[in-house]
Amino acid sequence: MTDTLEIQITRTQQSKLQDVDLSNPVFGKVYSDHMFMADFYNGEWKDLRIVPYGNLQISPANTTLHYASSIFEGLKAYRGENGEILIFRPEANAKRLITSAHRMCMPPVPEELFMSGLQELLKLDQDWVPSAPGTSLYIRPLQMAMDPYIGIRPSDTYSFMIITGPVGPYYSKPVKVKIETHYTRAAPGGTGFAKTGGNYAAALQPALEAQKEGYDQLIWTDAREHLYVEESGTMNLMFVIEDKLVTPPAGDSILHGITRDSIITLAKDQGMTVEERPVSIAEVIETLKGGKMQEAFGAGTAATIAQIKTIAYEGVDYELPEVESRKYSNSFLQTLNNIKEGKAEDPHNWIYQV
Repeated sequence: MTDTLEIQITRTQQSKLQDVDLSNPVFGKVYSDHMFMADFYNGEWKDLRIVPYGNLQISPANTTLHYASSIFEGLKAYRGENGEILIFRPEANAKRLITSAHRMCMPPVPEELFMSGLQELLKLDQDWVPSAPGTSLYIRPLQMAMDPYIGIRPSDTYSFMIITGPVGPYYSKPVKVKIETHYTRAAPGGTGFAKTGGNYAAALQPALEAQKEGYDQLIWTDAREHLYVEESGTMNLMFVIEDKLVTPPAGDSILHGITRDSIITLAKDQGMTVEERPVSIAEVIETLKGGKMQEAFGAGTAATIAQIKTIAYEGVDYELPEVESRKYSNSFLQTLNNIKEGKAEDPHNWIYQV
């Protein structure tokens, strides 16, 4: 990497901001004026720059197009009460991107480069951070191989980028999910813990089939026997069973979610019993039938907490208690939102102010 983190800035000649409704942005449809970029070649990261957001020019033989040599992250920035820009746990995303890079045989982006690029980009596009309730600036760092070569080997060249865009809620209402026992998202020894594009591409068809049946997402199960639940769509899976927070353990087939970790920390702060352990389908159904499961929800950056209202298994829909009665997950969501927006104390130093 370069000795000094000098970032060249080329400003857009015409901002798109005046054409955007920041009070009601649609998730993933609008992108801010600029993007951060850096290139890896000759063994180091070089050419750090911020340029107007725009299309990339790549070879048809690009390694990523053929072999999915890509990784990414997702995080958010919020407008604080005094107009300041607050990012939630960006250092954790920088570290996880490095973990993904190692698994995918890619050169890691140094945390200093990640953080410097992010800070300068948000300084430049600070007016794109919305302030309306339920809104935020979604931040998407991504790294991809750039060699124009279709032989199967690690690339020698890579690009790292950060793009951003204002977003509203990912889910507008509680979700219905279906336990999937045929398709597999990730297997032991695979890439399930890495945020790599291929993981998500392979999940599209099963998710679409579930949506045609009236469900919003799937609950994935283990690849060996399909007996234990793992994740739900783009989220870690969490349950409240007899006043205990229960969640499958993160591992090589379950993403180490940053929101998941934050909720576990908040629960322990409150003196709640937390169990990170395998959760069988049989236990899920038994506790649903017996009324012992009080809450079920997904945890992830896009939604923070997505309340699950229905869990389907083998053609039967099992309903959970009304969302309004869920004291634990509602409390976690409120506390996280208050911390993210600078309205509450930040005892774990999760907030990074631009």
